[in-house]
Amino acid sequence: MLSSDKTSILKQTPLHALHVARGGKMVPFAGYDMPVQYATGVLQEHLHTRAAAGLFDVSHMGQIVLRAKSGKVEDAALALERLVPMDILALAPGRQRYAQFTNESGGILDDLMVANFGDHLFLVVNAACKAEDEAHLRKHLSDTCIIEPLADRALIALQGPKAADVLAKFCPEAPAMKFMDAGPHRVNGIACFVSRSGYTGEDGYEISIPNDQAEALTSALLDHPDVLPIGLGARDSLRLEAGMCLYGHDIDTTTTPVEGNLVWSIQKSRRSGGARAGGFFGSDTILAQLGGGASRQRVGLKPEGRAPVREGVLLFADATSTNSIGKVTSGSFGPSISAPIAMGYVPTSHAKDGMTVFAELRGQRLPITVSPMPFVPNNYKR
Repeated sequence: MLSSDKTSILKQTPLHALHVARGGKMVPFAGYDMPVQYATGVLQEHLHTRAAAGLFDVSHMGQIVLRAKSGKVEDAALALERLVPMDILALAPGRQRYAQFTNESGGILDDLMVANFGDHLFLVVNAACKAEDEAHLRKHLSDTCIIEPLADRALIALQGPKAADVLAKFCPEAPAMKFMDAGPHRVNGIACFVSRSGYTGEDGYEISIPNDQAEALTSALLDHPDVLPIGLGARDSLRLEAGMCLYGHDIDTTTTPVEGNLVWSIQKSRRSGGARAGGFFGSDTILAQLGGGASRQRVGLKPEGRAPVREGVLLFADATSTNSIGKVTSGSFGPSISAPIAMGYVPTSHAKDGMTVFAELRGQRLPITVSPMPFVPNNYKR
């Protein structure tokens, strides 16, 4: 869930001084001054996260509490179901789920995580969309819910196969958590919100920390010999290998969850014939696509050779046709598999694994194989 901008007046996260002190190369990103990499470089940061544990500052993302005026979390869940196609009512206390805000045409306004904290819902949304998301919630849910943005909390992600062992030294109950468990926990004596989740495909945790204690806890985690600070560059290559969407690139207001290959995130209860089918923005379009299919689909792409195929590159059905059939929405070199990888949209007729399409690259047509995702197997603790 990344996006970029060129805003000249940049905000800083509570960890900004730590990034600078540790040699982070700072760049504008989603209105914030953020580290794109450290001295170790993007390649080593990526591989270290796959082998040990990487620590990411994601404090620029929005954290929002949604609390029903009735005091019942079930009422907050039913209210939120007016804005997302997911089953929030069935989300058990202490559990988290991926969701998308949709618009009236079925396009995706933002993607988000929703956790049930027992008496309220806890939402994490993208940095570039958080102001619009809060306004969207207030416009449609203020009659029944209290919307409380948490500007006083930082957010970090500890990701990698050694993340559980590292965090166990600071939060003894962390290893017992399963993938998508979420709730309040004390980490190094600090009252935090912890979820066993992330956006790298690796096992790991996201930790919400009070701003005034964020640097102390982050420094303590970074003092562990298995942990390195990781910048935005490696975060992007890790999520691409994991086949995860980058909002504003792979999904946006013009793509539906079905076109975005996110059907898995829509539970049966919200589909046609389900207990609470429809009732969310764009439901007519999305339910029709769930029943009959969409005309295009996001797919994984493996270019031949070593040259990455970047975002915006046009895709063609064959080596000579003049009309493009789609385009690449994310593309890079996958350090874990030592090969270029990408994702993009093609007509559903060309979306089968193993099919060949062609990219227009420097005046030449490069064969690309439609491939299953993720490109690197997920490593979640289910």
